[in-house]
Amino acid sequence: MLYDKARIFVQGGAGGNGCMSFRREAHVPRGGPDGGDGGHGGDVVLVCDDSKRDLQSFKRRAHYKADRARHGEGNLRHGADGARLEVPVPPGTQIRMDDGTLHDLTIPGQRVTVARGGSGGRGNKRFAGSTRQSPRFAENGLDGEERWIDLQLKLLADVGLVGLPNAGKSSLIGRMTRAAPKVADYPFTTLEPVLGTLDGENRQLVIADIPGLIEGASDGAGLGHDFLAHVERTALLVHVLDLAPLDGSDPLANHATIEAELRAHDERLAALPRILALSKADLVSEERAAEEAAAWRERLGEDVPVIVTSSATRQGLDELSVELLRRVPVRERVDVTSLEQSGDGEALAEHMVFRPAEDKGYKVEQVDDGVFRVSGPPVERLLARHDLENDEALAHIEHRLNRMGVIRALEAAGFEPGDDVEIAGMLFELHPG
Repeated sequence: MLYDKARIFVQGGAGGNGCMSFRREAHVPRGGPDGGDGGHGGDVVLVCDDSKRDLQSFKRRAHYKADRARHGEGNLRHGADGARLEVPVPPGTQIRMDDGTLHDLTIPGQRVTVARGGSGGRGNKRFAGSTRQSPRFAENGLDGEERWIDLQLKLLADVGLVGLPNAGKSSLIGRMTRAAPKVADYPFTTLEPVLGTLDGENRQLVIADIPGLIEGASDGAGLGHDFLAHVERTALLVHVLDLAPLDGSDPLANHATIEAELRAHDERLAALPRILALSKADLVSEERAAEEAAAWRERLGEDVPVIVTSSATRQGLDELSVELLRRVPVRERVDVTSLEQSGDGEALAEHMVFRPAEDKGYKVEQVDDGVFRVSGPPVERLLARHDLENDEALAHIEHRLNRMGVIRALEAAGFEPGDDVEIAGMLFELHPG
């Protein structure tokens, strides 16, 4: 069974805590603070891996957490960073984040960070200065990002075979390529996409046999609607149309049904180049097959080649193969090494990453008489960084709130010394001096 969808939970490693320590050595009576910083937590990174074919591994394991960092130690020893967790995914995987961001991994070696590790806390050495020479507090490391993300696999095929159930797609791909699909004379023989490789003189094409579509497939009817996404990446569609339907249906109506479902799913599919393969020619006379082909060429025009085929006798399969190799454009190759080296072959310096700035704002509101609430990422991170049982840390927090303008915003909202202030669920009684 092909697993083409998965939902996983990713969590970056927590940052290490900074250390509160003082240098104590013989003959060094005033060694001063020497607490080291905590390390940075590990990131969770999804990597495009050509050895993977589907998302089956995510059905067995849905939670991925990177390693946390080590804490800082005395003698200015900084904690080690947490190890990065790399999770392999097959080429063609789309990653949808909880904020709607979409990443598309198509080239082996591509990677995207889906959960960053938490930053490490600073040791007490960082807070030493001319007015505070012996700080007795340090910062805590922050937790890493965590979120649920959705993965969807869209096969990287050059050609997609579409058509009604029992149109002859499986037999066609089985005779043209090395694929070994299940073939039977009942509907929905193909329960999952089948990939085959068509060999040319100088290139290969990947052909995908998409499970049969029926009327209403784009709205969820039948089996094929689950796999319509797999034809989105193809450069060419082969519409396989049965010349002699067993149910006696009209081939013209069958063709219109499939085309309508493709348009309803994605307008881009309707614009893809087409080849019409009239299948099962061995079940009708040569005269009827020729008449049907001429009629379809007149309906579709010169832009859509019409080829009469038979998987039983191999009629038209060589012609179809030549037409596929001729009409499918050669994909541009991306030289991944060129991203790592400069023009003269020397390795480039470490690249810089620019990310949107985090929200720097905060909100002040009065929730009751003498009770105010301050909310926002910067003040919440400030509290998460420090030990609220430490008096020096609390004094440092109040100093930082003053520099951030929170005290002025509180006073503008009617705050008076001694009123209670709620930040991140904690209640404080501030007496700004």
